[in-house]
Amino acid sequence: MTKIINRITQKIIIEDENLSIKELVEKAVKEKISLCDANLRGADLEYADLRYADLEYANLRDTNLNGTDLRGADLRYANLRDAKMNEDQLIYLAKSKNIEIINKKENDNT
Repeated sequence: MTKIINRITQKIIIEDENLSIKELVEKAVKEKISLCDANLRGADLEYADLRYADLEYANLRDTNLNGTDLRGADLRYANLRDAKMNEDQLIYLAKSKNIEIINKKENDNT
């Protein structure tokens, strides 16, 4: 069973027994399910379609985002530490109004 859990409440946001984490995230986005505060740490989302995803405050640390379509995605306050992205994505995020950077202490566990 693949599940996406809210990192604060520990409640299940969405689950499916037949989908990979990438497919489950894409399903949530397609169905307009908010992934705000989702714990996606370490997920392989390479080439996922995350256009217009609500990923505000999501934990994307160590996540593989190479080739992922992030156009219009809300990444405000998302933890992107050590996330893998290509140069075009970094340029897009740098210009995006849907991302804000916050400084976290090294001992944070999000």
